[in-house]
Amino acid sequence: RSLEQEIPVMRVIRLESNYGLGEALRIGVEKCTHPIIARMDSDDIALPKRFELQYKYLKLHPNVSILGGQIDEFIDNPDNIVSRREVPTAFEELKSYTLARCPFNHMTVMFRRKSILEAGNYQSWHYNEDYYLWIRLLEQGYVFANLSDTLVNVRVGTDMYKRRGGWKYFKSEKGLQDYMLRHRLISLPRYLYNTTGRFVMQVVLPNNLRGFLFQKIFRK
Repeated sequence: RSLEQEIPVMRVIRLESNYGLGEALRIGVEKCTHPIIARMDSDDIALPKRFELQYKYLKLHPNVSILGGQIDEFIDNPDNIVSRREVPTAFEELKSYTLARCPFNHMTVMFRRKSILEAGNYQSWHYNEDYYLWIRLLEQGYVFANLSDTLVNVRVGTDMYKRRGGWKYFKSEKGLQDYMLRHRLISLPRYLYNTTGRFVMQVVLPNNLRGFLFQKIFRK
């Protein structure tokens, strides 16, 4: 159950308890009334033309259900950009990318509410509520895209890399690989490759080395 508060330009929905991110996102999508929804995190910074660029793109491409973009990552000060996470832009490349890694920078996505609800909406999946949703959308034939533009500046630090490591995080990621294998989205060799790489990165490596690799290899 939620408590709703009306303010001049938006409706704030406060949950009585912490039900987890997946449940909060599910409720948010259900409560929204506009056919197009944008998402970001409270401590990140959207660039001035982010929503204009995405909204215009979705209006011009009615077949696209989810649209994301690129991010720059900063530590402490927004001017202190330390890395950039780039994701593919074209759907054909995104389809294969999704079978290996999350295809969107979650804080940049803008999507059609109807498509998200038809695919089952956000569901609780520890650390990976978004990736689980994108996999199901891909499985059901929805079309993705990313803009080449940087849309959001994202705050990062050691805590982020800690959240992306450990047994709990690995089990969550492995569960998604199990799902894709069961649903024949990936082959057994791809499954073994994906899970082995995640085990090394998320369980074997210490936090400081994981952070270094994220910045130097998996980012630009």
